[in-house]
Amino acid sequence: MKRWLIPLLVIFLSVSVAFARQGTTKKTRTEKKLSQKTEKSKKQKEQEEPYKAVLVAEASTGKIIEENNIHLRWPPASITKLMVAYIVMEKVNRGEVRLTDRITISGSASKMGGSQVYLKEGESFNLEELMKAMLVASANDAAYAIAEFISGTKEEFLRLMNEKTKAMNMADTEFHSVHGLPPSEGEKEDLTSCHDLLILSQTLLKYPEVLMWTSIKTDSFRNGQLVMNNHNRLLQRMDQVDGLKTGYYKKSGYNIVATAKKGDLRLIVVVLGSPTARIRDGIVLESLKKVFAQYEMIMVIKKGDEIDKEILLPQGKEPKLKGITAEAFSYLVPRAKKGVIRKAIHLPEKMEGEISKGQKLGEVTITLENEVIGKVDIISPNHIPKAGIIKRLFR
Repeated sequence: MKRWLIPLLVIFLSVSVAFARQGTTKKTRTEKKLSQKTEKSKKQKEQEEPYKAVLVAEASTGKIIEENNIHLRWPPASITKLMVAYIVMEKVNRGEVRLTDRITISGSASKMGGSQVYLKEGESFNLEELMKAMLVASANDAAYAIAEFISGTKEEFLRLMNEKTKAMNMADTEFHSVHGLPPSEGEKEDLTSCHDLLILSQTLLKYPEVLMWTSIKTDSFRNGQLVMNNHNRLLQRMDQVDGLKTGYYKKSGYNIVATAKKGDLRLIVVVLGSPTARIRDGIVLESLKKVFAQYEMIMVIKKGDEIDKEILLPQGKEPKLKGITAEAFSYLVPRAKKGVIRKAIHLPEKMEGEISKGQKLGEVTITLENEVIGKVDIISPNHIPKAGIIKRLFR
């Protein structure tokens, strides 16, 4: 009996090993096929066009340096939240609301999907906490709660959003959500363009709090119970980047409005419809590095600069006057051409009557390679009344 048992045991073990090897081989083949399929999908995506539209501009003047399809209307996804941020900051600036105002979360706000900070009905947060959640964690529930706080209902806030697009000449833009989530069946999608997002970004940059929030890489929410990681990975890759917002859903692709500052030069880069986040971020980094290397923001005129040319005042209490510049003027110039900016002063030889403080006396015309790139008013720094009749006769 024992003689038969040993050969049978050997056969059983051999068969088990063979089946195990076959199973492992099948598993390895399946994994290999899945890996090849994933790799193929990645390569296909990378071979697609890198974007649907792109724009690179200087922030203060809006001067466009690079552009492609900048009026293409495209779903911005979560970049929609930048309009929410603008409306809030405008109201804060006017004193209509305060960042310390408490907001009680509604049932509707607590039911938002996608990126969120898991707000619960009845919870209370101040406006600044929810603004951070919206701009750092791209929280859809925070955006909805803010909209309800500002306007009472989502519908009324949407009306306000679209009213602002008209006032700001954002002709390519229409909003149908307060958060940028893909539309449900029967709903319309948000649409905007690189051109319009440049306008919105320039306006937002007037509020320093916005950059303070959008430059946060990681923060906590609900007394440290939740960690918020910024969706803008460029903050980790380039020190000069400090905003503004990313956006993604399947149809819209990977979108971004990025801003970065080096020295006196601040740039805004908008990319819409990239097939991957890696491609999108690569385009932004390449654009920023190239423009920072090739261009410089030149301060051509400072506000209050005295003009070294006198105006005669035959009737004035003072016999002559030197004007000052009414405002500053900076211009983005290729480094190779920064020495060819010219200024021409246009002033009358004399002026009659009294002169008011701030009265326009003339202007400075600024040219680059014979092209006028700007004009700055020359104004009177003081009020100069008319001289008395005896003084005038004496002159």
